[in-house]
Amino acid sequence: QVQLVESGGGLVQAGGSLRLSCTASGRAFTSLAMGWFRQAAGKEREFVAAISRSGRTTYYADSVKGRFTISRDSAKKTAFLQMNTLKPEDTADYYCASRDVGLTEYTPKPQSAYHDWGQGTQVIVSS
Repeated sequence: QVQLVESGGGLVQAGGSLRLSCTASGRAFTSLAMGWFRQAAGKEREFVAAISRSGRTTYYADSVKGRFTISRDSAKKTAFLQMNTLKPEDTADYYCASRDVGLTEYTPKPQSAYHDWGQGTQVIVSS
């Protein structure tokens, strides 16, 4: 099992930036595909971004493409979500998730494909 701890959330004005971090422990980070999801109040949790174990493959939801960047640092065992040009509609609890993909480049988008989840970090974007 992988333990994931998110940090970096907070309150920011529209147009501002935040960087979320997700630090993993309990399994080799280099075998993990990582994903970010978010859940706004009263809505279902949705996919935001994903990155392959190597970092070579990334996917984004259309709503964040061009504004958010997912990355990873194996030495720090941490995945990041750089969020720029934030909008009030980005307000949500953000969760990171992982899946052990061995040596593959499998980079899932569905929540059901991920095995371990962090506790979430809150992002509030004021207008």
